[in-house]
Amino acid sequence: MSRKIITGALIAVVIGVVVALFVSPFIAAQALVRAARTGDAAGLERQVDFPAFRTSLKSELNARAALEIRNRTKGDTGLAALGMLLAPSLVEGAVDNFVTPQGIAAMVRSGETPEPERPVPADDTPAADKDKIRQSWAYRGLNTFAVTLTRDDRPDDALVLIMERRTPFTWKLAGVDLTPDPMG
Repeated sequence: MSRKIITGALIAVVIGVVVALFVSPFIAAQALVRAARTGDAAGLERQVDFPAFRTSLKSELNARAALEIRNRTKGDTGLAALGMLLAPSLVEGAVDNFVTPQGIAAMVRSGETPEPERPVPADDTPAADKDKIRQSWAYRGLNTFAVTLTRDDRPDDALVLIMERRTPFTWKLAGVDLTPDPMG
């Protein structure tokens, strides 16, 4: 009888750990959104890996800027080269100013993707109505989780926040994906 109890307890513990591992990014994502909506800077500091987020945002904005420059300067290679040369320094300065608890809170509250030419959002950036921003969640791998915020008024301009596992049960915002979905 005691062997059945021990086996049952072990199975229950294993199931509990597996469920906790599966559910932990959903809980972390909700904590991130809640901290952003309430303006809880300390909560955001706990939820965001700022150096990793900065690196990711710079990479994404540089790629977006390069694509824009190519599209706008279709035959003028000199102008395109100048734009490609200047874009990274502009993006770097903008990102360094933007990636703060207040900047991330404003981005999550508004559901808008960051743009290098947009000014740094104010601390009091109004939140878009909760009903106007749809949230969806998906694993992108064992240690990567995506939180997609889509505004009803801009369904083609989704903000995809990338959370990464730091410990078995801890997730942090570590990146953003601004790449348009080729399937959508």
